[in-house]
Amino acid sequence: MDFSYVCNDCGQEIRSDEIVYRCPKCGGSEGEGEMRRGNLRVEIDPEVLQSLAKKERIHPNDFMPFPIPQVETYPVGNTPLIGPARLRKKTACPRLYLKNDGMNPSGSFKDRASQLVAAQALHYGVSTVALASTGNAGSAMACAGAAYGLEIVLFVPHTAPENKLLQSVLYGAKVVPIADTYDAAFGLSLEYSRIHGGINRNTGYNPMTTEGKKSISIELWNDLGRQAPDVVYVPVGDGVIYSGVYKGFYDLKAAGLIDRIPKLIAVQSTASNAIAQAWKKGELRTIPRATTKADSISVASPANGRMAVKYLKDSGSWATEVEDAAILAAQLELASEAGTFVEPAAAAAYAGFQADLASGKVNKDQHIVILLTGIGFKDMKAVSGSVSIPEAVEPTMEAVERFLG
Repeated sequence: MDFSYVCNDCGQEIRSDEIVYRCPKCGGSEGEGEMRRGNLRVEIDPEVLQSLAKKERIHPNDFMPFPIPQVETYPVGNTPLIGPARLRKKTACPRLYLKNDGMNPSGSFKDRASQLVAAQALHYGVSTVALASTGNAGSAMACAGAAYGLEIVLFVPHTAPENKLLQSVLYGAKVVPIADTYDAAFGLSLEYSRIHGGINRNTGYNPMTTEGKKSISIELWNDLGRQAPDVVYVPVGDGVIYSGVYKGFYDLKAAGLIDRIPKLIAVQSTASNAIAQAWKKGELRTIPRATTKADSISVASPANGRMAVKYLKDSGSWATEVEDAAILAAQLELASEAGTFVEPAAAAAYAGFQADLASGKVNKDQHIVILLTGIGFKDMKAVSGSVSIPEAVEPTMEAVERFLG
C-alpha cells in the first residue's frame, strides 16, 4: 500500500521503501525530563483510503500498510463485543459495551501490533525481531514469531510478571532477563538490533506498533453496524494504544466512512499519570517514577506521550485519573458481574468510566465502549490480595451446609 511517515513533532514527511523508525531531525532531541520527540505516524495515501469506502465489506486489514500474510495462521482480532446486561442495569447505561481484547491469541491487545510487525518483517525478508517489554508486548511478539517462524529476542526487566515471561518462553522466544529497569532493557534491545540487524518492535519506536493497533477502531465500527461509538475508554501507559485507537478512527474519517472521531478517554492510574498530567498542564514532561499495581500501564516516561497528548486535544477528549484501589475494585466487578476476567491495566478503563459516570461527564444514552486490553490470567498475583481459595471442609453434607451458612 502507498504510505509515508510523518513526524509527530516537526511534520516532516518521509517516503522510503526501507524500514524507518524515528524522525532524523527530531529523534533524540528531547531535553532531560521531556517526553520523547521524533515519533512517526504512518500516513496512508488519501486516495487509497477513499477507495475503501466503495467496498461492500471492509476488513481492518484493508487499512494496513503491509499485507497481512496467512491471516488464519495468527488470527488476530474479531474479539467479542460484550453487551453486559447486569452492568447495563447497574449503571443505567443501555448502550454500554465491553470490547474484550484479552481474547486475542496471546491474551492481549498487543497481538494487533505484533501481527503488523510480523507482516513488516516478512515483507522485508527479515527473520529476527528484537524488543524490550514488561510482559504483554513480548508475549504477543513471541506468539506471532511462533506462528510465522520468526526468531524473537526479548529483553525484559527481571521484575516482569512471571506468567507473561513463561508465555514468551513457551512460544520459543529467546528471553533475556535484565537485572535492571525496562529502560535498560529498551536500550539493550536497540543496541542488539544495531549490531545484529533484523527489525526492532519496541513500542512507540517502531511506527508499526501504533499503526497495527488501529485495527481495533475499524473492528468496532464493523461491530456496531458500520458506525462509530460515541465514547471509548482506553487504558493508557505509554500512549501507543491510545494513539492507535485514534489513528483507526482518523483513517475511517479520511475514508469518508464516519463524519467525526469519537471521544477517546485516556484513563491512567494516579500512580502512573504522565500523559494525564501533560494533557492537564500543557507541559510534555515525564514523571519521576510510576508505582501503579497495573503493571501494563506503569510508565514514567511514555514512549508515545507527545502523540497521545496531541490526539487527546485533536479529538476534544480528556484524561481521567483513578486510584489503584478503584482499578482493583473494577477488576473484581467485571469478573463477578460481567463474567469477564481482565488484568488490572484493562480494568483501569472501566474504573475511569465509573468515575466519569459519577461526575456526569458521560451521557447514559451514549454508545460507550470500554476497551479491555488483557486477560486476567496473565497476572494472577494482582488478585491474590483481593480473593482467596477457601480451606477444605470435611466430606459431609453437614460440614458443607455449615460452610455455606
